[in-house]
Amino acid sequence: MAKQAERYIPNDPVLAESWPRMSRVVNIHTDPEGADVYVKPYETPDGKWQYLGRSPLLKTQIPLAFLRWKLQIAGYKDFEGTLPDEQWLSLQVTPNSPVEIMFALIKSGSAQAGMVRIPGGKFSPDITGLDYLPDVQLQDFWIDQHEVTNEEYKKFVAAGGYTNPRYWKVPFVKDNKTLSWEEALQLFLDKTGRPGPATWELGEYPEGQGNYPVVGVSWFEAAAYAEFVGKSLPSVYHWNRAAATWATNWIAPLSNFSGRGPSPANAYPGLGPYGTYDMAGNAKEWCWNSSGDNRYILGGAWDEVVYMFVEPDAQSPFRRAPNYGFRLAKYDSQPDKLSLAPLEPARRDFTKEKPIPAALFAIYRTVYTYDKTPMDPVVEVTDDTSPFWTQQKVTINAAYGNERYSLLVFLPKHGRPPYQTVVYFPGSNAIDQRSSNGLRLHGTSALDLLIRSGRAVVVPVYKGIYERGDTLNSPYPQTTSLYRDHVIDWAKDLGRAVDYIQTRSDLDHEKLAYYGFSWGGAIAPVMLSIETRFKAAVLLSGGFHFQRSLPEVDEFNFAPYVTVPTLMINGRYDFIFPVGLSQNPMFQSLGTAANYKRHVVLDTGHLPPREITAKETLDWLDHYLGPVNQATPQN
Repeated sequence: MAKQAERYIPNDPVLAESWPRMSRVVNIHTDPEGADVYVKPYETPDGKWQYLGRSPLLKTQIPLAFLRWKLQIAGYKDFEGTLPDEQWLSLQVTPNSPVEIMFALIKSGSAQAGMVRIPGGKFSPDITGLDYLPDVQLQDFWIDQHEVTNEEYKKFVAAGGYTNPRYWKVPFVKDNKTLSWEEALQLFLDKTGRPGPATWELGEYPEGQGNYPVVGVSWFEAAAYAEFVGKSLPSVYHWNRAAATWATNWIAPLSNFSGRGPSPANAYPGLGPYGTYDMAGNAKEWCWNSSGDNRYILGGAWDEVVYMFVEPDAQSPFRRAPNYGFRLAKYDSQPDKLSLAPLEPARRDFTKEKPIPAALFAIYRTVYTYDKTPMDPVVEVTDDTSPFWTQQKVTINAAYGNERYSLLVFLPKHGRPPYQTVVYFPGSNAIDQRSSNGLRLHGTSALDLLIRSGRAVVVPVYKGIYERGDTLNSPYPQTTSLYRDHVIDWAKDLGRAVDYIQTRSDLDHEKLAYYGFSWGGAIAPVMLSIETRFKAAVLLSGGFHFQRSLPEVDEFNFAPYVTVPTLMINGRYDFIFPVGLSQNPMFQSLGTAANYKRHVVLDTGHLPPREITAKETLDWLDHYLGPVNQATPQN
């Protein structure tokens, strides 16, 4: 539109001032030159390609937006991807001079079938929780464009892969015991006792799913298949380089986190910079590196929350969960040994630390106080389209900075007021999303079932999340004033939400519960020790963070001063909040009396099944808040 307008008002000062804010001037080169260059918005994968011209393209104006790029030249493999992080960053910070953009194309005859080329260079993982690792020098390498499929894996099974020991090169160490090859193979059977993935039957994959990712495979099976085809499981470094987790804001929303099951290869348009698909979501992907007795498995799966794309996970190499799959890499030369080495995340030992004494807690608590000034609530939007609830968007005055913020209020259509009320603190994906429309009620947190049980749910849009996003880009504790100030503001936002609840006649002022999911469960010791009006709390997939923060906002320091009845629901194989190192220390540190707290540990990873979550949560709320008010019979 701006280009069209420029034809009529070329010297308009407002337009001239706007160009650097919405566009960049670039020099586009390709190796070799002479390629046709096309772009279109990343968010509209089915949109029409816009032809920019043939390279080299000098002083070409493009939108300051994350774009899909396509390049074509005879004799070379077509390229479709996005800009890599270095060039994308250059676009952000260089508004006044041309930015150099370069694409290296691959000759058709030298391309690896089904793989894409990833440029090397110095690289350090962007994966949250592993970003402390040192840089590693990567050489150019290849990685599968999509996850290994059932059809591809079937060739390994049919060729006797499970009966040929030469493909199984890594010792089978289980519970400190080395298993023989024959013993280990008895662990890798399908549903009918035949060799093959845990999700198969009679040595065959489910009908019609040849192009779906193979799942239900252990790390050992993935490594054996890699030997069979002459490739390798990628290191965490190589996988992260290809996945571009730095671009999660664009890639993850277009990837399979649907909760409905795996999808065929490339069915979702979550395209990586170098042409990969499904590195976010669909199936979790085994990587080479170990962490203790576990092996890393990255990217998240269709039944996990979006932030698992950027969260590290490591599991027993013998586990064969129905969302465990893999893709492979191919190296032209031996990778740097550091990239293949074990990776141990930095972790605190809470057994060797002592929380602050009560006198100091009383002092810290004063920084969380706020004046009970007028809230001036306004119901901005009411949505009655759901058969189960009415949703309201209410804005109120924050307790700081002359700001206003939103509360999402969900009122059940089953039951009658005054409704018991659950105040929610979400997972860390709320920091990355820029709209509260991204809140998933029907997900792991089972918020929809809480509402359908007859309870109201209130979701404050806390400082730094959804449409209040700012410069805080991680939920992990930091020893910075930025993080400290946000924690204090979160507690004030929570307190103001309770203040607002207590002004409404349709919400029960006494029967209040706190519900924290993952990040919301981890930060709960601070929230619950400051805001004491809750009668019950549920912490789903939470635990102590291992990163340190300033003492006045450290979760560990606040846990002993939590006294509300608290239910913790966790996964036994949670790598983010391990049972022994994180979950148990939090549970044991809570000041709640032993007979008023409960820790449920399920045989899952970070995300327990929603059905069990809902049952445990509803039972807990029924016990401590009482049964909900039943609906008045209709005449």
